[in-house]
Amino acid sequence: MIQHIVKAYDEELKKLHDLIRYMGELTLSQINKAIQSIVDRDAELAREVISEDQKINLLEIRVDELATRILALRQPVASDLRTVIASLKISNQVERIADYAANIAKFSLNLQKLPSFEEVEGLPILIEIPKQMIESALIAFEKADLNLAIKVWHMDSEVDKLYKAYLQNLFAAMIADPKNVNPCTQLLFAAKNIERIGDQSQNIAEAVYTMITGKPFQESDLAKNGSKI
Repeated sequence: MIQHIVKAYDEELKKLHDLIRYMGELTLSQINKAIQSIVDRDAELAREVISEDQKINLLEIRVDELATRILALRQPVASDLRTVIASLKISNQVERIADYAANIAKFSLNLQKLPSFEEVEGLPILIEIPKQMIESALIAFEKADLNLAIKVWHMDSEVDKLYKAYLQNLFAAMIADPKNVNPCTQLLFAAKNIERIGDQSQNIAEAVYTMITGKPFQESDLAKNGSKI
């Protein structure tokens, strides 16, 4: 009987990991399609991203329900408890990232009404590091890899640098020709959502740090001064 309970408990924890992994995979796909919809001026693809966002919302609900069940019935302690709590936080952050992808798709629809604009080509470059951050942060969660979580945390500074450089290009284009103001404004909003994807990925890394160490991230040297631990 005890062995059966332990097996069922292990299966529930595994399912929690599986759900979050699936959320991450769908979210990365959403991001790719959202960016592609802008580059290719593909309104149909943009609408697909917007409609598919509901799937990720429902997955977050499933994570919440399973995590709540585990907390109520299994009463986990120590590392298991931290894993369940981290799952709740991470699923919420992944869902927010998916929302940002849907926002980008909405800006893509706005851009369909405007003339083509070469600064669009900067978005696929800008999104590369945030995508790496999401993927690596979720691997860090699944494998309880502290070093990888810290690496992800540091990557956000590079996202911020690229974001600021991209904004400067947009502002320069707007100053050069007033006709560029409308498309640049849409791209500015899209870029801001990409920057927020990096922020949320960093938050996932922080949740993984707490899960592994048992210490609040804000009390770490990393949070206090950005130094390596």
